[in-house]
Amino acid sequence: MTHRQLFQQIMYYGDFDRMPVLHWAVWDETVERWRGEGLPAFDAADINLQGPEVHAFLGTQPLWSFLGADCGLFPLFEEEDIEVTDEYRVFRDSGGVVVKDWKGKSSIPHQIEFTLKGAEDWPQYKERLQPDPARIPANLDNHIAQCLGSGLAVVVGVGSMMGWIRNWMGVQNMSYLMYEAPDVYADMVDTIAELSCWSLNEILPIAKAAGLTPDLGFGWEDICGSSGPLVSPPLFDAYVAPGYRKIRGTLEAFGIDLLGIDSDGFVEPLLPHWLNAGVNVMFPVEPGTWGATPEHMRERFGRELRIIGGFDKLALEKNTAAIDAELESHMALMKEGGFLLLPDHFITPGTPLANYQYYLDRVRALRF
Repeated sequence: MTHRQLFQQIMYYGDFDRMPVLHWAVWDETVERWRGEGLPAFDAADINLQGPEVHAFLGTQPLWSFLGADCGLFPLFEEEDIEVTDEYRVFRDSGGVVVKDWKGKSSIPHQIEFTLKGAEDWPQYKERLQPDPARIPANLDNHIAQCLGSGLAVVVGVGSMMGWIRNWMGVQNMSYLMYEAPDVYADMVDTIAELSCWSLNEILPIAKAAGLTPDLGFGWEDICGSSGPLVSPPLFDAYVAPGYRKIRGTLEAFGIDLLGIDSDGFVEPLLPHWLNAGVNVMFPVEPGTWGATPEHMRERFGRELRIIGGFDKLALEKNTAAIDAELESHMALMKEGGFLLLPDHFITPGTPLANYQYYLDRVRALRF
């Protein structure tokens, strides 16, 4: 059984006897630590350790292969340095945001100033979110062939209904906009959704002709924090859900009935609303300080919600007993299906390489 076939059997509660042995990503500081603990010096550009040499060393596979168009700002804003020191760099990034980025350590850049502050600034972003043939990869046929040949599950990208907007204008500006100009916020979501659907209609017929139907559509949000979502459920239902439903309808027209999103934080308050809008795969599911578990989500939302992640990454920092206990806590859900075991986010610098390899060996040995 290929990884792709195993993925399909798990996601559709079919016949399977094991978990795929998956490796996703690590922090830069984790790489530095592991290189002192026996990790070979792979390509320095592979800062998150996701390249083929890393998977060969760890005995793992990537989560999936990716197919998609560029549905972001097009053209991007030109990057512009404002202040550069030995410790940090202040610059206007490709999203039009002035940020302060620290050198030599992993951190989220601090947002200082926004080009997109309110409704009056939206037209110059909207014009950068229009269909254009140049958005489609010039070597699309090669991408499709690589997906088919990878043996991995295949994801087709569907963009971001909320996360990109949050990145472009910041939480505060977005929050004011949702209340003061909800029609503009709705237009932002609809513009991105329409662009995503256009890209799917361009790519998926070509993929289908080559014998490929992707396994799921997948987008990025990161729209929740430790205390819950950054958009209220009623506003989500009114202005965001229609965008997801458009995308869901387009995917279903091509025989794809899984739609997933990546959102960190305490996602549970939005989950029933995502489900009602057609999203049925959640990644990564962080336990966090709020105590989320994939088991609770399955109990509350049923088998329609598929889950990826949920293994508490901090158990990897402790010892083999903690790793075994965390694995055991997810055993019943792994056997049930609709759940892919994966650490809940980037592997932290507190994790010894030996602990991570022990975790991978334990997953490799699992049989149901």
